Amino acid sequence: MTTPYANPCWSPDPESAARSRIADFGRWAARHRGVEADLTDYAALHRWSVTDLEGFWGAVWEYFDIDADTPYERVLAEETMPGARWFTGATLNYAHHALRNLADDDVAIVALDETGSGYEVTGKRLRAQVASVAAALRDLGVGQGDRVVGYLPNTPHTITAFLAAASLGAVWSVCGQDYAPKAAADRFAQLEPTVLIGADGYLFNGTTHDRREAVLELARALPTLKATVLVDHVGLPGLSSNYPSLVLPWEEAATRTEQLTCLPVPFDHPLWVVFSSGTTGLPKGIVHGHGGVLLEHLKTLALQSDLGPGDRLLWYTTTHWMMWNLVVSTLLTGATTCTYDGSPALLAKPDILWELAARHRVTLFGTSPQYLLGMEKFGIDPSVHDLSAIRAVGCTGSALPASVYPWVREHVGDGVQLASISGGTDVVSGFAGGAPTVPVRAGELSAPYLGVALAAYDEEGHPVVDEVGELVVTRPMPSMPLYFWNDPDGRRYRDAYFSTYDGVWRHGDWITLTRHGSVIVHGRSDSTLNRNGVRLGSADIHDVVERLPEIAEALVIGAEEPDGGYWMPLFVVLAPGAELDDALRGRIREAIRTGASPRHVPDEIIEVPAVPHTRTGKKLEVPVKRLLQGAPVEQVVNPAAVDNPDLIEHYARLGAERRAQRLG
Repeated sequence: MTTPYANPCWSPDPESAARSRIADFGRWAARHRGVEADLTDYAALHRWSVTDLEGFWGAVWEYFDIDADTPYERVLAEETMPGARWFTGATLNYAHHALRNLADDDVAIVALDETGSGYEVTGKRLRAQVASVAAALRDLGVGQGDRVVGYLPNTPHTITAFLAAASLGAVWSVCGQDYAPKAAADRFAQLEPTVLIGADGYLFNGTTHDRREAVLELARALPTLKATVLVDHVGLPGLSSNYPSLVLPWEEAATRTEQLTCLPVPFDHPLWVVFSSGTTGLPKGIVHGHGGVLLEHLKTLALQSDLGPGDRLLWYTTTHWMMWNLVVSTLLTGATTCTYDGSPALLAKPDILWELAARHRVTLFGTSPQYLLGMEKFGIDPSVHDLSAIRAVGCTGSALPASVYPWVREHVGDGVQLASISGGTDVVSGFAGGAPTVPVRAGELSAPYLGVALAAYDEEGHPVVDEVGELVVTRPMPSMPLYFWNDPDGRRYRDAYFSTYDGVWRHGDWITLTRHGSVIVHGRSDSTLNRNGVRLGSADIHDVVERLPEIAEALVIGAEEPDGGYWMPLFVVLAPGAELDDALRGRIREAIRTGASPRHVPDEIIEVPAVPHTRTGKKLEVPVKRLLQGAPVEQVVNPAAVDNPDLIEHYARLGAERRAQRLG
């Protein structure tokens, strides 16, 4: 597959690009590192960043004035994957860096919810609350290496609790309260936590969800707890007296007068554990370190996204999605982060996020492809609000269709950069995305991120350009996992990323690297559509089908069958009032034939009530494929990891009916 080299739909303003932090970094690095190339040119800067890893990451360290308690001995002492050793000898603390650039009277966090109300947390108040909660945790027995877990919505309490734990050298993990207690316990029990921090409830789509009993049930499933801190978020009465451990009200924990002290820890000391979706078994605990997260997030947010003092970021996320971890790191740059508790598209007010972005003068608005597609499909016009402060819209979670780019230009702002990002929980960052100095072409990610030695490998393991290949990273990144939790010999970690190409990270996505330096994401490589040897990404089919006004969402599957056959059904969720008749089927097939591939027109088009997703919004392509092939549900997917568990039986039944037809 080759790239249709379209003209850019957004190009950086030369003056703005020259003032950007990435351009300033390029000029600084050229002077201080003696690089002869023009490092204000993104291609030259990226080339240097991946050919001289020590020079580049050492420059990031120095440019952002990393405040280490003890200096590092060498930037990259051992370049192996897995097992790279970064900044050996250095001790530092992530929380110290998150709080040090916030002026006392500047707004650090804006707390928002679906009611439209909100409040501000200044730098001075955030530091005081972190110091108080840290002291309370210390009194509860939390020390370096102990685990503190949160069962919390996206509010300032969650950021405060995380920074307090990090300041002590404790290890943090969090998930949202839409997870059932058992699903949360599947994650947290692995960590044997000392303290649980839970909220009384959360808001969603006009309803206050009472989670007091869920917190109680979760605490009973965590026998190592010494205490629980309870956040009064939605104003419900306290917990029952038969709680299994000491209960400390948040107000008591967060209102002490304390001096903040951040414990210096080694560069690779665990900062947090983020969990995989757990769709096919017990969720994997992915461990990242203080130093790797610090440097990677400064690069991603300050350089790639141009965030700094005076900026405001509003990115819709739940606390169990890695985007929450990245959004918290906005504080590292001196910018303001906005938290949001509620539905991103209220039934009564589907444009609530745009309204809040206008009211609070947000400069970077972040969301997902499904959100933007929904806005377009249902005729929501964000431009009725004053969005003049927004200079960029970030988008991640799945491949972003080309059709969305002109919609953003027309309905958000003609000069707004639409920065699609591809990354993952695994590195808690991005592999490719936007930059303030690089043009945007519809359907493409502007460039690989700095410090990411990105390549597309063909079936023989050779790098290819303008051809579809496996997304690989050929040199280490500081934010690659330290290890998986409860994986003492590292086997699960190696199997996850390094079992295909020795010493090379295989991520599991299917991409094209274009000759002009951009990246096109085609979907998961393990859900590739392979019709008669011709491969196509599922995202390419979803893109063209979901543009049709009658289609709310689509899911295409390519399933190998026991007799050597290949069944490729397309499942569609219809928009209200639409009917899947022969005429619509014909339009769908023609759209795929002309817009994607004539060889990948589906065998059947089947109406379904919904498409199942992980709780972070990714379509469950591989589990559905295995269900259609007849694999037992219990071996395929953990219902607790699915947004609508009832759908699992629906697709299993469709697979059984298909097999019965073939046998008959």
